[in-house]
Amino acid sequence: MSQKQPIRSIGLVVRQDRPQHAITLATDLTGWIKSRGLDALSEPLTAPIIGARSAEPAQLGREADLVVVLGGDGTFLGAARMTGERETPILGINLGGLGFLTEITTDEARNALSRVIDGDYEVDRRITLEAVVARAPEQGGQEEHFRALNDVVIVKRAFGRMLEVHVVADHKPFCAYRADGLIVATPTGSTAHALSAGGPIVFPSLRVVVLAAICPHTLSNRPVVLPDSFELEMRIKSDNHGALLTCDGQESAHLDQSDVIYVRRGKHVVALVRSVHPYFEIWRDKLRWG
Repeated sequence: MSQKQPIRSIGLVVRQDRPQHAITLATDLTGWIKSRGLDALSEPLTAPIIGARSAEPAQLGREADLVVVLGGDGTFLGAARMTGERETPILGINLGGLGFLTEITTDEARNALSRVIDGDYEVDRRITLEAVVARAPEQGGQEEHFRALNDVVIVKRAFGRMLEVHVVADHKPFCAYRADGLIVATPTGSTAHALSAGGPIVFPSLRVVVLAAICPHTLSNRPVVLPDSFELEMRIKSDNHGALLTCDGQESAHLDQSDVIYVRRGKHVVALVRSVHPYFEIWRDKLRWG
């Protein structure tokens, strides 16, 4: 979505447990959207409550010209999955808590939405990751494909066991990690799980990925930053006590020693409506830097 398209329909994605203040705000915005002569749609469980047209997630992703998220970063990640390849702009409204993707406050919601409808906005085109799990022929030889905005994570499933992951980067041997897990994060995801593993905070527009080990066995295994043009190839070398691949904490696949995991930059971006708040202000506020 390289050019701004006229906004005729707006999809509202509301936090799944739908706290009352989220419903109140969504209902208010739905009425306001319809008063502007625009179509408001939402998921089947939420739509009748807030007065919007009901649409399944895939339908909402196809039909909405703008997606408004009312919730936190988890809700935002689910909405980003709905838009798929369309690169539909997403406006995130934070309902409280630590949110780096949902940057608009509830008090700013209507003004921000009005500005976007009038075409007075810019978008940040955030890179995504594509993860492919290639099964061995004896396991059926199939491939499973996943998409992540924040991160792709490999973790062990057996408590007290070490996970060994060998990584090839840009078709060259890179590192053998022995740890509780391994995180591959985008700049957007650098403030998520990777941050708790000691990874750096990366400016969102940079074209890089972060590799951060979770509780590494060797203290010299520090987080590294690589170009996002590199394809990563990962194999599990430890005894098969079970490993799990997760994408944005919302999709997962069980891994076997015979599997090969490929992680590369995704073909499509996620378009975030740019906040009026500078990144540094958001970082200071969310991380309480003073």
